[in-house]
Amino acid sequence: MTITEKIRILKEQSNIPKHIAIIMDGNGRWAKKRGLPRVAGHNEGVNSVEEMIDACTEIGIRYLTIYTFSEENWRRPSWEVASLMQLLVTTINRKIKRLMERNVRVKTIGHLDKLPDYARKAMLKGMERTRNNTGLTLNVALSYGGRQELVDAFRAMGKEILSGRLTPDDINEYVVSRYLYTSDQPDPDLIIRTGGEHRLSNFLLWQMAYAEIYFSEIPWPEFRKAPFIEAVWDYMQRERRFGMISEQIRQKQEHVNTKGNGNR
Repeated sequence: MTITEKIRILKEQSNIPKHIAIIMDGNGRWAKKRGLPRVAGHNEGVNSVEEMIDACTEIGIRYLTIYTFSEENWRRPSWEVASLMQLLVTTINRKIKRLMERNVRVKTIGHLDKLPDYARKAMLKGMERTRNNTGLTLNVALSYGGRQELVDAFRAMGKEILSGRLTPDDINEYVVSRYLYTSDQPDPDLIIRTGGEHRLSNFLLWQMAYAEIYFSEIPWPEFRKAPFIEAVWDYMQRERRFGMISEQIRQKQEHVNTKGNGNR
């Protein structure tokens, strides 16, 4: 079956993932293999992001989160960090028109305040320009760490407890979710990691509790529309049980179908 045929089928499905998150790995190794500086891999990776946005828009994905710069990435050589920050600014400035045309809303998760002023201002401008868009929500994870997100959430809940607006007995998984960076969004259904590594790298640790994970050997600069559609197609073949057994899932679906038919 061709990619075009798979896209057509996916567009007709009601259970496609609402939220996909991507760990964009392999930029540096892709560049090194070609005798290029590491930043060349990051530059080429921007084109992959653009194709992901197009593919998500085409098949109806509502949320896309991209792991752009982690808390740990600040430990990289200063020249590479500076290059990544400049690339961030250049990309948002050059692509804002296309984002507007595609009705994409840009948001960030992470510690945006840690970015250099020029990078932070560029992202804030991009978010402001796109805030009223109603299509795909693009979450750009910047200076992000999953453990730090949980620490921030626990601190916020602690302050609420001290103020009397929350009690320890009030806290459950739904309350915790309200204090996360993605509190207004569904948890990711599918996590994709490119570049051949098989780890989570401190990414969306709470939110991915029941996410399906797809590992690809393809480095991010080469991960374009076709392999992305293959990842979504693979997801669609899986059975998400959420702790139940297959028979329970089938019974639940039959109940939903019966209820739906009875309401017609």
